[in-house]
Amino acid sequence: MGYGHATSAARNGGADGSRWLKRLTVPGTPAPQPARARIVCLPHAGGAANAYQGWARHLPAAVELLAVQYPGRQDRLAEPCSETMEEIAGAAAAALAALPVLPTVVFGHSMGALVAYETTLRLARQAPHAAPVHLFVSGASAPHRECEDLPALDDESLIAHTRRQGGAQPEAYDIPELRELLLPSLRADIRLLTDYRGVREPARTNVPVTAFGGDRDTSCPPEALASWGESTTAEFTTRVFPGGHFYLQGREEQLTALVAGALGTGVGRPAP
Repeated sequence: MGYGHATSAARNGGADGSRWLKRLTVPGTPAPQPARARIVCLPHAGGAANAYQGWARHLPAAVELLAVQYPGRQDRLAEPCSETMEEIAGAAAAALAALPVLPTVVFGHSMGALVAYETTLRLARQAPHAAPVHLFVSGASAPHRECEDLPALDDESLIAHTRRQGGAQPEAYDIPELRELLLPSLRADIRLLTDYRGVREPARTNVPVTAFGGDRDTSCPPEALASWGESTTAEFTTRVFPGGHFYLQGREEQLTALVAGALGTGVGRPAP
């Protein structure tokens, strides 16, 4: 599959950290060399760490690619899903704070954008040594702004919502066995988002923020990305790509170049 436990997290943060962070690598390649920089990715509602597997082959060996694995899916299927943003962002921040210090950027898409933002806030307060040098948020408005209406929690509404957003392999919901595996985590994530949304005053980070989105994303129109500018005291930029909510599918090479570029000259450039 091309991912495993983040061994440095297990060594420094215990077994819990190793569950929350997965190191993504290119299958069949030699063991990764010691990293000089790190990219941390957070998946969308109902998603899992392997949503970012395709990024690994576009990064230089010196850049460690980690993805947060939420409970209740894949290798954490037997665990209960997180019920609050405090729980999920707190655990992600704790796992990241236990890692060796490296220049780090954080990228989150959709729900992952909100978790990435909350994780960054916690790192700045509780473990400033682990705070990222840049935060990338994608496919979501800032939490203090109104967003799309989230779906009801019945099966039909959740599946219809997923199909409208154009996620990868929506036909998986047509297979009863897969539907039974996928729907509980999606339902839990939507419930978490419903409870979390409604913050009226933005908490500001001092980390530069870049907001990405698709020009045909009806759940987060391009103009909604500007709301993230109120969530940072540092530099803020936006970039809009052709596509819908999952504009990032098939755009791994371009996105990894942009995200890794925030790590600084040389570190984020792919090997020749």
